[in-house]
This record gives sequence, C-alpha cells and structure tokens, in this order.
Amino acid sequence: MKTNTTKRRLLTLTTFAAAGALMLSGCAGDVAPEKSKTPEAGTETLQPSESLTIYTGRDKDEVAWVVSEFEKEFPEYAGKVTTVIAGAQDNLDRMRAESGNPQAGFLWGGTQQQFEQAADEGLLAAYTPKNGDAVADKYKDPNGQWIAEMLLPEVIIYNSDLLTAETAPQDWSDLGDPEWKDKIVIRDVMPSGTMRTIYAAIVYSAFAEDGSPDAGYDLLKKIDANTVSYAATPDDMYTQLDQGTGQVTVWNMQDALIQPLKNNRPWGYIMPKSGAPVLVDGVGIIKNDKQQAAAQSFMDFLMEPKMQAKLAADYYQISAMDIPEADQPEWMKDFKINEQKIDWAVFADHQDEWMTYWADNIKDKG
Repeated sequence: MKTNTTKRRLLTLTTFAAAGALMLSGCAGDVAPEKSKTPEAGTETLQPSESLTIYTGRDKDEVAWVVSEFEKEFPEYAGKVTTVIAGAQDNLDRMRAESGNPQAGFLWGGTQQQFEQAADEGLLAAYTPKNGDAVADKYKDPNGQWIAEMLLPEVIIYNSDLLTAETAPQDWSDLGDPEWKDKIVIRDVMPSGTMRTIYAAIVYSAFAEDGSPDAGYDLLKKIDANTVSYAATPDDMYTQLDQGTGQVTVWNMQDALIQPLKNNRPWGYIMPKSGAPVLVDGVGIIKNDKQQAAAQSFMDFLMEPKMQAKLAADYYQISAMDIPEADQPEWMKDFKINEQKIDWAVFADHQDEWMTYWADNIKDKG
C-alpha cells in the first residue's frame, strides 16, 4: 500500500474526468436482451421494459451521470428511469415491504450480507451477466441472484485542513482515545451497510480472539463517547467533516479518493494498521417481471470489463472482476490493500446481534 504522502501526490497529479466518469451502454435498445443464462430467469426472449427503477446507495452525482448516459444510449427509456438513493439497509427494507408488489427492478450497491439476505428471502431474480465469469466465484451467488461489482476497503478519513497523516488516528483502536473527544462524526450506523460492517468488524476482532464480543463493545462505547454527531445521510457527514464539526470519520476508501478531487473536499485517509474490512459491493435484479429486461441490460453493461476499467480510472473503483493489465489505470497497478482477515460466515451469523446490541445499549450513551 502506498503511503498517504504518495496518495496525496497521486491525487494532485491525477486529473479527475468528471465528464465521462460513468458511461452505461447496453442491449436494452432496438435489439432485445439475450436470454438469461440461468433457468430461474426464464427461457423466453424478453421485450423491452416500459420503465426501470433503481434502488441505490451510490453517490448521487454518479447515479445521475449513469442514468443520463443510459437514456442517451437507449432513448426508449428517456424519462422513464427513476432512481431512489438511500442507505443499503433502507433499500433492503424497502424491497421487503414491497415484496408483494415490487416497485423497482435493479438494486445497485449493498454488502454481501445484505444481498445474501435478499436472495434468501426471494427478493432477487436469477441472472448471470454476460461477463459474469470474470468475477471470482467467492464474489457471487452460486444461484446467480447477485454478483459483486466492486470491492470497498473501509478506512479512517480525516479533515486535512485540521490534521495530517501523522496526527490522524492510525488504527480503529485509536478512535477510542480521549484526545478524539467530540472530534468524530459518524454516518448513522443502522441504516448504512457500510457503517454496520465497519462497526461489526470492530466487534469481530474481539470475538475472533476469545469468542466474546465484550472488548469490541467496550471500544465502540469509547468511540460513541468521542462522537459529536451521527449524521443522517452520507452528504450530512461529508459536510460536517468539511466544516470541522468532526475532524475524523470512518468510511469507504473510494469516497476518500473521489471527494477531494470531485468536490474539493479537504480529506485525507489512513489505511488502518490492523487491517481494513473489505466490503463486497454487489448488484442484483429485483424480482419484478415488468422491469426485468431493462434491469438485465443495465447489469450487462455495468459489468462490461471496459466499463469497469473506466470506473477504476475515473472513480477509483476497485473492480470485483479481473481487469486486463493493459486497461488498468496507473494507480491500480501497484495498489495493495491491508485486508482484515474475517470469517464472513461467522460474521454474518452475528452481525445483526452485534449491531442490535450497539443500537440498544451503546449509541448515545457516552
């Protein structure tokens, strides 16, 4: 992993191409989409959908660009694509509530655990995208109900106007030190797949040591005592970090790279010494026959290797699929992640329990 100084030089030297940051093109136009490669998705050729609704937790500007390019490529969908931007957990809860009458066709973003829950509850349709073989089996559902689009290391982010790479917290445990009293701002945990994973990973580190979550809970209590605000949305968190309401937060590395370039935010980041939990951020087709054709096309083109290379270059996405070396952006060629070792099956068994305990017994108690 490069040092933070090197990363800052990289950020300074790299030109962020806002135009063209995201392009989506696909087969939902004059030619009907290919038949599904999985039996569950049916065997008949699908007719173009009348509309497409996308549930997503991605950056709002990124989403707007994607939709704009998608509608340009397929004018039959112009003005017919709706996006609902919310936290990953909120999107899953919405899908559950609408299961008898689904309102959306595509789920863009969310943790592996959330996609597994959605698949187990029958909320997702089976479909294998055209380039699905380029994604390792460990990053996709064996029944084709979801597939990882990108990997998201979770890191410590700091306001670079107020702190430096040397004075910022270097590891998760540092966040509990008294010097950070009223200096931490956190995206509200329970609605956020990212935050639930970060906090559960803190508990998991203790649990993996002796089978007890108590030491993890103790650290979360200290972090709660140091937290000045639980922001309702990512944008609220960004603003509070920018303004110095909080000097430090925890979030994904992709935003830690994008936001200083895209919105001139005064941010730097630290890869935690003990390791970063690496989220698998997935995509899936919501079980909704009325929107299936458009959703399949959207997935195919999002998962096209050239598209993933473009997103890596312009949006610093770490693709879950193998990108040919010739197509990799410069920053990716010697990039390494200090990944926290996690048994994700054990993690999934306990995550809800740990987060419920945090919400009931720790949050706002400090």
